[in-house]
Amino acid sequence: MTADTLASLLLARAGDDGPGLVFEERVWSWREHVAACRAAGAWLSGRGAGTHVGVLSENVPGMVVLIGGAALAGHVVVALNPTRSAAELARDARATDVTLLLADDPYRDVAQRLSRELGVPELPLTLLTAPEPDADPNVEPDAQATGTTAPDAGPSEGAVPDAEAAGRSGEAPEAGALVMLIFTSGTSGQPRAVRITQRKLAVPGVSLAAMLTPQDVVYCSMPLFHSGALMAAYAPAVASGASLVLRRRFSASGLLPDLRRYGGTYLHYVGKALSYVLATQERPDDADNPLKIAFGNEGSAVAIRRFGERFGCLVIDAFGSTETAISLTPDPSGPPGCLGRLPGGVRILDPFTGRPCPPGRIEDGRLLNPEEAVGELVNTAGLGLFDGYYNDPAADAERIRDGAFWSGDLAYSDADGYVYFAGRGTERLRVDGENLAVAPIEAALREFAGVVEAAVYPVPDAAAGDQVMAALVLEESFDPGAFAAFLAARRDLGAKSMPRYVRVCGELPQTASHKVVKRRLAREAWRTEDPIWWRGSGGFRPLADADVKAIEEEFVRHGRQHLLET
Repeated sequence: MTADTLASLLLARAGDDGPGLVFEERVWSWREHVAACRAAGAWLSGRGAGTHVGVLSENVPGMVVLIGGAALAGHVVVALNPTRSAAELARDARATDVTLLLADDPYRDVAQRLSRELGVPELPLTLLTAPEPDADPNVEPDAQATGTTAPDAGPSEGAVPDAEAAGRSGEAPEAGALVMLIFTSGTSGQPRAVRITQRKLAVPGVSLAAMLTPQDVVYCSMPLFHSGALMAAYAPAVASGASLVLRRRFSASGLLPDLRRYGGTYLHYVGKALSYVLATQERPDDADNPLKIAFGNEGSAVAIRRFGERFGCLVIDAFGSTETAISLTPDPSGPPGCLGRLPGGVRILDPFTGRPCPPGRIEDGRLLNPEEAVGELVNTAGLGLFDGYYNDPAADAERIRDGAFWSGDLAYSDADGYVYFAGRGTERLRVDGENLAVAPIEAALREFAGVVEAAVYPVPDAAAGDQVMAALVLEESFDPGAFAAFLAARRDLGAKSMPRYVRVCGELPQTASHKVVKRRLAREAWRTEDPIWWRGSGGFRPLADADVKAIEEEFVRHGRQHLLET
C-alpha cells in the first residue's frame, strides 16, 4: 500500500495516540479512530463485498468512521444530500446501487421512508460511533451508557466485530479503488454521481497537509456529503496527523467561539461562508484567536480580504470542483479576484468553436469584451483526478471529448495571464455551495397554471455562486401569491431550487432550430424591460430601479462587479 490511497493515510495513524477526532465534548485519539474505522469496515464486510451504503447525516463522528471503514475494507459510501427532495433522494440511491441506508438522528424519518420505497434496510449511524476507550466493541455505543447490549440482529445488523480482526482481513486497496460516490449536477439535467477513489482523496490530502503539523487543529463545519470538506479538511487532517474538529452544521456566529474553544488553526469554507461570518457583529478582539489559515473556494474578493484582516489569518481561495479535473493554484500577488494563472494544459476555449479565447480587455475591473474573452475551462492534457461518473457513459462523453475535460465552468484571462471565474454554463447552477441542474426546475415550473414555456438559468450572486432565475411565458398576468403557493407545494423542488428572480416574457429568445438562447437571458439578468419579480421574506414583489441599484452596489462591495459584465 502506498501513500496515494486514503487507506494508507489512515493506517499511518493507527499507532498515533495524539488527538485525532474531536466532536463536542468528546476526543478520540487517531489510534482509537482507526480502530473504529477497521471495525466499521469489517461490519460492512459482513453484508458482502463492495457494499454500497447510502448515508444521510450531519457532520458527526459516525460519518468519518463510515468513510474510513469503507476505505479500509473496500466498500462504497454514497453521500446522499439531505437538502434534496424525497423523489431526488430515491433516484440518487437507485442510480448508485444502494443496498443499505445509515442515518443520523435528524434524518432518520427521511431515511426510513426511503428505506421502505427502496426495499433496503435502514439503521442508525450511531452503530459505527467509536466506543469509549477500553469499552466493549461488541456493544452499541448508545447502549454502553445504560449497560445494555445491542439487539441480537446477526452479523449484518448488530454491533461491529473486533477491530483487530478487521485490520488483518482483506487486501490493500489500489489507488483507483472506489471509496465514495458524491453527487453533482451537469448539463443533462440529472444529478450525477462522481467516482471518489482512494487517490482522489489522498492526493489533495497530502498536498494540503504540507501546510499542517500534528499540532494543528482542522475545523470542519462544511458538510461532509460534499467533496470540499472531504478533500480540504478530513483528508489533510488524516495525512498530517492534525486534530479534526467536527461541527454538526455551519454556524456563522459559532465559528469564532469554536475556534477559540478547540484551538482551531485551519478552517475550510465554501462559497458565502466567509460573508456570513463577516455579517456578524464585529468586536475589537476578533483577531485574538488561534486561526492561521482559511482554505476554500468561491469567496468574493472583498470577503477574502476583509476576513483575513478581521480575524488575522491567511485566506487561500482556490478553484476546483467535485470532478477535480482542473485545479488552479491561488496567487496572492495577482490582481484581486483572480484565480491564479492557468496551469499547463488548461486553456480557455470557445465552447462552440473549440478555439482559444483572446485575453480580456479590463478597465477599472470591468471586462470590455466578454463575448470573445469568456470561454470554458478545458484540461486539454487529460482528466486530472477525474475518474468518471458512476454508470453514466453519457455524462462521461459530455465532459470528455478527444481526451480533454470540458468543465462547464466559464472564465477569462487578462493580458498577464491571470484567470477570472465568469460563472457556469447556463444548464447548471451553484447556490450556497449546492450544485443544481436547471432541467428538473424547469419541468416543475411548466406545471404552474398558465405557463406556456419556462427557462431556468443562473445569474450571479453578489457574494458567491449563483442565484436561480426563471423566465416565464404566461397565458395571463403573473400572480405572485399563486406562484409562491405553487412552489411551496412542490415536493420535487428543494429549498435552494426556488427561483430568486422571475422574468415575465412575451417570448423566449430562440435559435433558428428553436433552442432557447439562455446565454442571452443570463447576460441580461434583471436588466431588461420585461417585468421582473424577486423573492424576499414576504414573497414575490416587483423589482424596482432602487432594488437593482442596491443589488449592483452589493456586487461592488464584494468585488464581483465584473460578473455583471459577462
